[in-house]
Amino acid sequence: MAHNSNMGEQLRMLDHPIFEHEGAFLYCDSAWVYEATNTMDCYGNVRIKSSDTLNLYGKFLHYDGNTKIAIVRENVRLVDKQTTLTTDVMYFDRNTGIANYTTGGKMVNGDNVLTSKRCFYYTSQKLMYFRDDVVLTNPEYKINCDTLKYNTVSRISYFLGPTILKGKDNYLYCEDGEYDRVTSKSRFSINALLVDDNRRLTGDSLYYNEKLKYGKAVNHVVMTDTVQDVIIKGNFAEYWKTKGYTLFTDKAVAILGDKQDTLYLHADTLKATFDTLKNETKELFAYHNTRFYRKDIQGACDSLNYNFADSLIYMYRLPVLWSGENQLTADTIKILTGKNRIRQIYMNSTAFIVSKDTTELYNQIRGKNMIGHFVKNELTSIDVNGNAETVYYVREEDKALVGVNKASGSRMTLHVKESKIERIVYFDKPSGNMFPDKDVPADQRILKGFNWRLVSRPLDKDDVFRKVEVQQPLPVPEPPENEQKETREIRKDIKETRK
Repeated sequence: MAHNSNMGEQLRMLDHPIFEHEGAFLYCDSAWVYEATNTMDCYGNVRIKSSDTLNLYGKFLHYDGNTKIAIVRENVRLVDKQTTLTTDVMYFDRNTGIANYTTGGKMVNGDNVLTSKRCFYYTSQKLMYFRDDVVLTNPEYKINCDTLKYNTVSRISYFLGPTILKGKDNYLYCEDGEYDRVTSKSRFSINALLVDDNRRLTGDSLYYNEKLKYGKAVNHVVMTDTVQDVIIKGNFAEYWKTKGYTLFTDKAVAILGDKQDTLYLHADTLKATFDTLKNETKELFAYHNTRFYRKDIQGACDSLNYNFADSLIYMYRLPVLWSGENQLTADTIKILTGKNRIRQIYMNSTAFIVSKDTTELYNQIRGKNMIGHFVKNELTSIDVNGNAETVYYVREEDKALVGVNKASGSRMTLHVKESKIERIVYFDKPSGNMFPDKDVPADQRILKGFNWRLVSRPLDKDDVFRKVEVQQPLPVPEPPENEQKETREIRKDIKETRK
């Protein structure tokens, strides 16, 4: 290294000199010492021992005793306990305890290996800041990011910009977060994304435990299943990979189907189960206050189960469906779907169909079991099996009332056109008849179990979130006292007709 003659006295030190400066020791093969400027240049096997744990190695060193800044070049290694930094050129400020490189380097801490273009190491805090082309690898993940802070003691990585984590079977992205190498716990925020095989999970904040294979997401959470074409949203979600399920709560909604026939399903809790081997979603469960909306059909119940393999939807506890002007209820309801279309509806035990005739009058069909048939998502016919009963208002084309059809039989089929019952076909001779409207008392116009639940019907995809009190069946109205004698006589006539 060349020096100007005005630099003052120069001392040539040979044979592995050792220097001490304010608590730090310096070792090398040879050195030039410039007393006038209080600087020195060292050559060969350079080593600065700054503390009991911190050692800086290299081939060449320039040290300024005034500023206490050391510049080490070629094969540079900074070793601090279990952490090693390597680079071509490193600046070490003994005043602040900060070491840095700007020409590219590598850090090794246990099984964490990190490379970056720039690094600042705060030795007293054991914190490293890496910038530009940062790549961190370990047996679990490969991490690419723009800015990363690393604690060499806790082995926690902090992501301070766009970050990608690639694992053996998942992919993570965030723009703020942290990853604990010791516990395998991580947090991801700002545009956080987790991709696990066929599922994508996003949210304001994601938390994941690699050891437990457990994840948690908070606020604006969205899970997308690309195979089953299902999207589930909510403000809180839990994901158990080994147990094979995901839970959603807080405004949870599942979106199923394509844009033309999209079904929006809401409940207090949504649970999606999946095959842990194939990683395919198997079933979707909705628990408590369940309501769903699709343009052609709407429904409500306490609990629901959707089996993807069989394309079957099961509705439990006070289930109700609306198709056009018709309300369908039963103890349990099963919906057979396929290719985003409704094929059939099975109504088991105490099946009931109601449609409003006028403000005060209701068409009703009651039976033990019913099967509804659909064509292009439109209800076309209904088979009623066992204890079939009807209260139906027959009208002319001009809406003039002809009479009230009150009948019962073992089996019948209802033919539906444009959501209205067009005709009724009986498979055995029904009991009952067509009665003039004036001859049917109020208590004979309502079948047992009648319950008009229109207030529960979702009006659009956002209305599924509206809380609705479960409506109990309406009591059969009693006629006024002065009509009771006449009512008893009419009932007697109806019974005689049925015989």
